[in-house]
Amino acid sequence: MFVIVQLNHGEHRFGEIRSRKGPPKLKEFIVTRVAVVLLTVATVIVFALMAAAVAATLARLDGASYPAALMRAAATFAAVVTIATAVTGVLAQCLS
Repeated sequence: MFVIVQLNHGEHRFGEIRSRKGPPKLKEFIVTRVAVVLLTVATVIVFALMAAAVAATLARLDGASYPAALMRAAATFAAVVTIATAVTGVLAQCLS
């Protein structure tokens, strides 16, 4: 008994799958990049909130009223986010 098998066995069935291997890698790269950006944004926001809490606490220990302490916390939060945005912009220009 002899079994005759083609040299390219299965190529006709899986030819479409082999030709589509490129785009999923690109999608994986995009998803990874988006995940890194989202994690970085979350980290910046957490640090900005921590800095704002420290600023509000120090303002209260200095004798400021609650509204004044909240204003200092808001200013600190805005400053940290602004500095992070400026640094990101400079890094984006340098790396591209």
